[in-house]
Amino acid sequence: MYVAVKGGERAIENAHAWLAEERRGDTDVAELSIAQIREQLSLAVNRVMAEGSLFDPDLAALAIKQSRGDLIEAIFLIRAYRTTLPRFGASEPVDTGAMACDRRISATFKDLPGGQVLGPTFDYTHRLLDFKLAADGEVPKAPAREAELGDVPHVTDFLNREGLIEETPNDDTPPPDLTREPLEMPADRALRLQALTRADEGFTLGLAYSTQRGYARNHAFVGELRIGSVPVEMEIPELGFAIEIGEVVLTECETVNQFKGSKTEPPQFTRGYGLVFGQTERKAISMALVDRALRWEELGEDNVGAPAQDAEFVLYHADNIQATGFLEHIKLPHYVDFQSELELVRKLRREAGADQVQEAAE
Repeated sequence: MYVAVKGGERAIENAHAWLAEERRGDTDVAELSIAQIREQLSLAVNRVMAEGSLFDPDLAALAIKQSRGDLIEAIFLIRAYRTTLPRFGASEPVDTGAMACDRRISATFKDLPGGQVLGPTFDYTHRLLDFKLAADGEVPKAPAREAELGDVPHVTDFLNREGLIEETPNDDTPPPDLTREPLEMPADRALRLQALTRADEGFTLGLAYSTQRGYARNHAFVGELRIGSVPVEMEIPELGFAIEIGEVVLTECETVNQFKGSKTEPPQFTRGYGLVFGQTERKAISMALVDRALRWEELGEDNVGAPAQDAEFVLYHADNIQATGFLEHIKLPHYVDFQSELELVRKLRREAGADQVQEAAE
């Protein structure tokens, strides 16, 4: 007979105390500061901000520390905190063409107007452990030069001049807000992009990889990948015009994909788009590939049954907080449910045994 295991308030308090002790680790080792996490684990901080839908490096670093480095738990903490914040209004759409780029590369134009900027990247590193870091080796200061001022045009604009890529007409329709309203199907592109930008990086990467392996018609080039700071402006009703209220770091990816054409339109390339908080380029590229795959219907393509083409499958399973909650709830007490199924199995076994006895007697 299975019986319920009872847990009381004291047990829960002790579990919390043990968790805090485990989080701290050996007290002979200096404690991590929020600034250390923010500055030295910046890519983890960026991921937490992106999937937590809140741009605040200090809070993301605090969440990583509190969660013992479990990034999904940290994202959960950030989203929970986000719900407590008052909302004063909405900012103006950011202009990524005015980005102060730390990194800007194109896989389609070698001689990119404005130049290619490699920036801080792992792309050209040997994947060898650097034991100097274990010895707290000092890092030499990187060479620097004066930044070139002025807007940095998007690469796809150059294709646009010849009409070789689909147009993206301006649309002033206010987009739905996924952070305040539940996801509903069918989801338009604005809603899909919102869901993808805060989707789990690993899930999005897997779907993007599947499209490259042939599970959707999606052969892409990275038209441009850019990372940098953009100003955020907000219109103040009392003033009647927009003012800058801060800056955010963004990663933007535009892919140039297989072309389409019709009796009325000449062949032209199509687009995929990704935009994510912080330096999160793997996620931005993945997002652009999945975005393009999800556009099969509006581009008049066939649905070949690839997972990345199924908006309901992608969007309802991409959120790691929802996925974690539903998955981890099965470790909570289900004693009554299990007792019910246990009794059913026993009944089936008794009935099966009775049938065998009956057959033997006959």
